[in-house]
Amino acid sequence: MMTSKISEREQQTLMDAAQKAARQAYAPFSNFYVGSALLTTSGEVFSGCNVENSSYGLTNCAERTAIFSAVAKLGGDHVEIKAIAAVHREGTPCAPCGACRQVIFEFGPNAIVIYRSSSGVQQVHINELLPEGFRLKR
Repeated sequence: MMTSKISEREQQTLMDAAQKAARQAYAPFSNFYVGSALLTTSGEVFSGCNVENSSYGLTNCAERTAIFSAVAKLGGDHVEIKAIAAVHREGTPCAPCGACRQVIFEFGPNAIVIYRSSSGVQQVHINELLPEGFRLKR
């Protein structure tokens, strides 16, 4: 079942929380500061930012930080993403990377993903960004 788009109020709440999180990002190597915020189906909001590391493979994206924060608080079996937003601190277009798309799908197979593209803010179903996503459970 595909979820319809979320309300403007919900979108603005997530974009504001993501923008606030972007100000906390640690990106000394790329200088690409990203924040993310997610809304669970139960109405809770969690945010996160990207955190880079000298060992580049250990870097974590903002979307995964937000999701992992929700899991840390609620437990993995209790996280169902309704919507998730990702923003660049300076407003640069910024869609979730492939790894983040897969993690979003794991916790929100009906999630709406909000991001800024070259043509403005987009709200798309995760299946549009990750067709045939892989998921072992639920």
